[in-house]
Amino acid sequence: MDNKPGVTRDRHYGYAEWCGKFFTVIDTGGYVTGSEDKFESEIRKQVKLAIDESSAVIFMVDCKDGLTGFDKEFANLLRTSKKPIFIAANKADTPDKAMAASEFYGLSLGEVYPVSAENGGGTGEILDELIKTFPTEGVEDPNAGIPKIAILGRPNVGKSSLLNALLGTDRSIVTDEAGTTRDAIHSHYKMYGKNFILIDTAGVRKKAKVKEDIEFYSVLRSLRALEESDVCIVVIDAERGIEAQDVNLINLAERQGKGMVLMVNKWDLIEKDSKTSDKFKTEILETLAPIDYLPIIFASALNKQRIFQVVEKAVQVFDSKTKKVPTHKLNDVLLPEILSHPPPSIKGKHVNIKYITQVTARFPSFVFFCNLPQYIQPSYERFLENKLRENFEFEGVPLRLIFRKK
Repeated sequence: MDNKPGVTRDRHYGYAEWCGKFFTVIDTGGYVTGSEDKFESEIRKQVKLAIDESSAVIFMVDCKDGLTGFDKEFANLLRTSKKPIFIAANKADTPDKAMAASEFYGLSLGEVYPVSAENGGGTGEILDELIKTFPTEGVEDPNAGIPKIAILGRPNVGKSSLLNALLGTDRSIVTDEAGTTRDAIHSHYKMYGKNFILIDTAGVRKKAKVKEDIEFYSVLRSLRALEESDVCIVVIDAERGIEAQDVNLINLAERQGKGMVLMVNKWDLIEKDSKTSDKFKTEILETLAPIDYLPIIFASALNKQRIFQVVEKAVQVFDSKTKKVPTHKLNDVLLPEILSHPPPSIKGKHVNIKYITQVTARFPSFVFFCNLPQYIQPSYERFLENKLRENFEFEGVPLRLIFRKK
């Protein structure tokens, strides 16, 4: 929340429950005309899309300002929607202001409900009437068990353009100005017979460049989107290459055990020959070392070049992240490899790995039972990780190796 007008630009979704009925709430940007906000026309488009998606509309008006020309104009738009309309006259914090709410009956849209968003006053009455229009009880969490794929990156790298290209509709407002997206936006998507959720986020900037409160909260929402996601599509600007902020984001995602796909966007703007992509890939891997397991796809959201390949790869990464390798297969494949290349002896001590199993965790984790776990060297741990990736296809997924005394 912020007192500054125009804080909400995109459609923002959340889940709610009232008296045993579950429903989705869509928050939109304020519908205005003739303002100096360069996003005004895009916000109006978003509001109309939200009305089309909805089963009922809560029309928020302001008791303090009274009935305005904007209210009358928007009321005319709502009449054409044929949706149930509930007028919430906000800032009715005192009996006098609540009385002032009666002015909004002049809109001829039905009952007016004086409310106070700040302290919750009057919201119960409007919700009681609202849920009567719902045809079913609704689902408590319609997203339970559905993979969540977050689209992350620095501001203005093309995250919202990617989302809009995939969905075939303007789900997010897109302009050349960095920071257009202020909220994390969830969109359902179906591809290759799988349902999943795409999360578009505000760009992540360095703390020193976060000046506005609004932008600060946008960055927090991006980091929250990362936390709740299963797989991240990290979008990199081909013209600028991989930068420190991209590396920080990827390291954070790895520490949190997220699957990842790197999308090098705006590839259509790069002059290239047969070796350009290989050179670019080498530079990325050198910068990210020792992280070398991420799939890299060169694409263009603007031209829709390879964007579906990016999502297909993200789905494959999710499948790898949730895969459970049978214990007998792990031992049949890895124990001969270990026998051929045993751990190096340390101080005359020989390490014997006897048994391997995968344990339940947020991302693939494997326990190696051995006689002297303390003598396993990082280089040998790397060898074992590479063998796991070679044999069981864990592209794009961090792995955890745990060594325990048998």
